[in-house]
Amino acid sequence: MKKILAFLVVLVSLPIFAQNFNKVKIDSLFQVLETNDKYMGSVAVLENGKIIYTNAIGKEDIVSNKKATARTKYRIGSISKMFTSVLIFKAIEEKKLSLNQTMEGYFPSVENATNITIGNLLNHRSGIYNFTSAPDYEGYSAQPKTRKEMIAIIAKGKSVFEPNSKGDYSNSNYVLLSYILEEVYKHPYSTLVQTKIAKPLGLKNTYFGGKISIANNECYSYSYTDKWNKETETDMSIPMGAGAMVSTPSDLTQFIEALFSGKLISAASLEQMKTIQDKYGMGFFQVPFYDKIGTDIPEESMGFVRHCPIFQKVN
Repeated sequence: MKKILAFLVVLVSLPIFAQNFNKVKIDSLFQVLETNDKYMGSVAVLENGKIIYTNAIGKEDIVSNKKATARTKYRIGSISKMFTSVLIFKAIEEKKLSLNQTMEGYFPSVENATNITIGNLLNHRSGIYNFTSAPDYEGYSAQPKTRKEMIAIIAKGKSVFEPNSKGDYSNSNYVLLSYILEEVYKHPYSTLVQTKIAKPLGLKNTYFGGKISIANNECYSYSYTDKWNKETETDMSIPMGAGAMVSTPSDLTQFIEALFSGKLISAASLEQMKTIQDKYGMGFFQVPFYDKIGTDIPEESMGFVRHCPIFQKVN
């Protein structure tokens, strides 16, 4: 029996394996968290391809006091990287790209472009500086940026190590991968996600984000100190495939189930995605959980706090 569990706002997608699912205990856990103001978010459990449980606590919008529901849509941050990686592997399977292909033809202004491969971008071994770590990032994060402007920002950051010498997390990698996909397919990244992933899987609440719309059941991002504080709303033209997707727990469980059951890319491509080198895979990184080792999609910036751990086991 296989179940997939997803949490949002701090978003987790976690396959759990047990012979009995205890709805009462799960309800009780979320009631305690809500009563003590320790968590806001949503949860969905998928078993054998069907959603068997949903729940939501907290608010979509604190100002209007609008409660979160199972239909609440969240900015999923770096979980977007999994979508981007899937699209890249689709392009590879269609013979439009290769993992060993270097990027000087796309971004000649980026340092070491002649030595940085598509694979290096995917598994964070490019050496390209993480633009969201720059001191001036917060100053422009809410402002729309063009492709030309973003490439200039990334190129300005230079390299922090030689390509493929080690792994180090950089949102820059996946922004550039987004632009490569747009160049290869001659369509916007947002269209590619819809035509190649969301529509084929019937994911009606998964899409490239824009300005947050409470009327469309989209949730603001919040952090907690002594109270819940609204986070700065990043303009989605900046993170692109590094962090611009919107989704729900129910859609994400179905996306992950489809990915791991071979409905999106081949088993060989998935294995490459999951292969860990210096902590990073291609869209994943390694995360321990008690005696288990799983994969995760981390978020280290851009105003998001998101994690999507995935553990596989068969009873």
